[in-house]
Amino acid sequence: MLIVAFMLTMAANAQQFEEYFTNNTLRIDYTFSGNANRQDVYVDKLNVIPQWYGKKKHLSEVPVEGNGQVIVRDHRSQSVIYRNSFSTLFQEWLSYDEAKTAKKSFENVFLVPMPKDSVDITVELYNNRRQIMTSLTHLVDPKDILIRHIGERNVTPYITLQQAKDTLNCIHIAYLAEGYTQEEMPTFIEDAKIAVDALFEHEPFKQMRDRFNLIAVMSPSKESGTSEPSKGIWKNTALHSHFDTFYSDRYLTTLNLKELHDWLAGTPYEHIIVLVNTDKYGGGGILNSYNLSMTHHPKYRPVVVHEFGHSFCGLGDEYAYENEAIPMYPHDVEPWEPNLTTMKDFAGKWGNLIGKNVPVPTPATSQYSNTVGVYEGAGYSLNGVYRGMQDCRMRTNEYPVFCPVCQQALRKLIKFYTE
Repeated sequence: MLIVAFMLTMAANAQQFEEYFTNNTLRIDYTFSGNANRQDVYVDKLNVIPQWYGKKKHLSEVPVEGNGQVIVRDHRSQSVIYRNSFSTLFQEWLSYDEAKTAKKSFENVFLVPMPKDSVDITVELYNNRRQIMTSLTHLVDPKDILIRHIGERNVTPYITLQQAKDTLNCIHIAYLAEGYTQEEMPTFIEDAKIAVDALFEHEPFKQMRDRFNLIAVMSPSKESGTSEPSKGIWKNTALHSHFDTFYSDRYLTTLNLKELHDWLAGTPYEHIIVLVNTDKYGGGGILNSYNLSMTHHPKYRPVVVHEFGHSFCGLGDEYAYENEAIPMYPHDVEPWEPNLTTMKDFAGKWGNLIGKNVPVPTPATSQYSNTVGVYEGAGYSLNGVYRGMQDCRMRTNEYPVFCPVCQQALRKLIKFYTE
């Protein structure tokens, strides 16, 4: 009976997707702008790309809330037919002092399945109290002649690093080259293979490896490396990435998300890992946007996996700073991140794991407890924000595994996308 019920659910999901969507991707380019007092969302361009590589089940659900959501409603009935969550650099910038006096704009790109009929698409941005701070709703008519067709020809060359067991029901990850010249593409391919090996050394990815389809996209740069503004170094690269994001020396990002997706147009991708050809330590990860990591620093393997924890699952950082001028996590609000808590609404977090003892992984330099609990100091705060283990891949580069709390969240997410 359980098998019959499962098959009926699968059929219902497929019918719902086919009722509302075609097997193509609608890419929407937005501009987010403003400052700490006012934020605005504007539509830039609409694009259609061959095939859809995102979820075809749980269409109106999100596994994690994120700092924003894109919601697609059928124009006639107003029923929600697709939803996804995200975070953005724009919202992070709003927490800095600069946003109190300056106004800036940021590019953002979201992918949704191509609708068969007119839809209303809403973009909502949330503040750190999980309240809507601004939103935009706009009508999309799939027959609009000004929707740009991309990814149909001149597709960036790519190779398949791993083919999923079921390519129609899997998680698509693209590794994208940044700061590699055409002559350095063999090095990029080797670096991508290292990143793949590093990811699948970790549970639950190791156990669920056949659910992932992985490609390496060879986007050439005119110059090798990446920009380092603090040193006056500016490079002409595929994504124009740079260190010193928000004046933080090791914060390596790209603000050019339209270029990022232009390079990927026509390739099988949903989640993005950007590999940057530099030996300087740095990286960044943004939920359902991208993960970006240096490749030639000794900490490359743990960093690229840590940042994927951010971009893929929305896992929060579990370390704390001695001085945090602007708390990212108000202590009277429960974080949406599955591995952080302020104990304001702990239900649904990791209560089922409390007291569980786990073997200390080898090699592990940490001398901390190996018992799952509630440990103070996480989300950049020494007090008031808690993590589930004393150490984890989301806390230090030295700890070699995701803790049981993070593994549980990752496993739940992988199942959400593939079951």
